[in-house]
Amino acid sequence: MRNEKPGGHGERSVAVGVADMALHDLAAKAAGVPLYRWISDHHGDGDPDEDVFVYAAGGYYAPGKTLGDLQDEMRGFLDAGYEIVKMKIGGADLAEDLRRIEAVIDVLGGDGSRLMVDVNGKFDLRTALDYGQAIDQYGLFWYEEVGDPLDYGLNATLSEHYRHPIATGENLFSLQDARNLIRYGGMRPDRDFIQVDPALSYGLTEYRRVLDMLALHGWSSRRCVPHGGHQFSLHIASALKLGGNESYPGEFQPTGGFTDDAVITGGRVAPGDLPGIGLEGKARFHEVLRGLHD
Repeated sequence: MRNEKPGGHGERSVAVGVADMALHDLAAKAAGVPLYRWISDHHGDGDPDEDVFVYAAGGYYAPGKTLGDLQDEMRGFLDAGYEIVKMKIGGADLAEDLRRIEAVIDVLGGDGSRLMVDVNGKFDLRTALDYGQAIDQYGLFWYEEVGDPLDYGLNATLSEHYRHPIATGENLFSLQDARNLIRYGGMRPDRDFIQVDPALSYGLTEYRRVLDMLALHGWSSRRCVPHGGHQFSLHIASALKLGGNESYPGEFQPTGGFTDDAVITGGRVAPGDLPGIGLEGKARFHEVLRGLHD
């Protein structure tokens, strides 16, 4: 990164983030400790969280997928120990999405606060507000990445009209972008969530700068729940006392989810005791990594 001009984060932040992740994995392995313990001892208070809140992300659109199929998917997450689930919206019209939301809330015992909805940045302002007005009645856990990630004006206007939590930040790859979200995006530190993903945004080194910036603006680390559902963020969440971590138990295999012996209890999971990140504890993923080496 020496002599690099500012900006251009999308073209190199992931490459640097992966290198940063690998180096932290090696440092913890050299010390013979899990990564969360190494991070806590070097950058935290030495008293990491024993386990971390995780939610199950899914609810994708698929040809022929019925409301019953969606409900069965969510029941599977609950059976696996998750208490909060997330589904996609914006891929159908509003009426159909409301039917989908209500079908999932029915599985959750009528409790909308256990459901997150994710737009993947698709909505313009009018659509964002229309959906916000329609889903207000459900009291959802959060309304995620509603518009373009750099359209801070849209996010700020939405926050003026939507009273429940908003989550965004997974497509912000630098301290500067995250700072602009806080300055201009209308994010509310008493209810909203920041989803910056350390693996996509220059790694733990830059992520710690983001946390320092958030603290200066009155944000608790507990309002940070990284995107991605990977073990690197799980260790960071434990070590630096974040609000939780995403999980993909049914998607993006073999990388999605955590170690093969991880047990989700009450919507929480421990990072495990393997040295470093513990990628060796996910057998199918470890085979892929070994294949690359061979």
